[in-house]
Amino acid sequence: MKNWWQKSLVIAVAVLSLGMIPPNHTIWESLLEDKPELKTHAEKSPNTQTTYDWLDPSEFYYNNPTILDTVHQTAEEQAYMKFGSRIGPVIGDEFKTAILPNIQQAIDLHLAQVDSDSLRRLAISQKPSGEHSEKIFHIYDTETNKDKIRFHVRTEKKPQDGYYFNFHYHLEEDDFQQHITLGDIYWSKNTPPKWLS
Repeated sequence: MKNWWQKSLVIAVAVLSLGMIPPNHTIWESLLEDKPELKTHAEKSPNTQTTYDWLDPSEFYYNNPTILDTVHQTAEEQAYMKFGSRIGPVIGDEFKTAILPNIQQAIDLHLAQVDSDSLRRLAISQKPSGEHSEKIFHIYDTETNKDKIRFHVRTEKKPQDGYYFNFHYHLEEDDFQQHITLGDIYWSKNTPPKWLS
C-alpha cells in the first residue's frame, strides 16, 4: 500500500506541475529499494549478459524554459537594443517597471489563444528599427512570414509638457489598425535622440 501512495504522489506532482518540477531521484531510489527483484534481476540469471539501464525520470519532463518565457526574454532584449546607449539609461528603470510587464501581459493574453502547433512556429523579429521608426519587435509566424503582433514605440510631443515615448501594439486580427496603448514614459522638453543611437 505504501508503494501505491508513493507512486501516486510522483504522478500527481508530474501532472499538476505539467512536468516543470522533476521528481526527486531519492523518491525513485526508495521505490526501487522495496523491490529487490528489480535490482537483482541480472544476478538471478548469471548465464545471460543482460544489463538494465535505468532511465532518468527527468528525461520525461520538459525542463527547458517555456515558449512564453523565451518570448518575454527576447522582447526585453529587443526593447533595450532599440533604446540604444543614449535613451536606454534614461528610461530603462521606468520601462522595466511600468511598460515591460504590460508587454508581457499582452503577449500572454494574445498567445494564450494560439494552439500549441501554431505557438511553436512563432518567432520574434531580431532587428528593431532605428532613426524615428516605431518598430520595437514583431511576433510572426515562421512558416507564412506574416506578423501576428507588432510592438511599437512612438515619440510624441505634447504642447508645454515635452516629449513622451508612447508604447503600444497592433494585432493582425484588425489588420494592425487599432492602436492598443501599453503606457507612456516622459523624456523631457528636449528632442530625444534617434533610436539605436
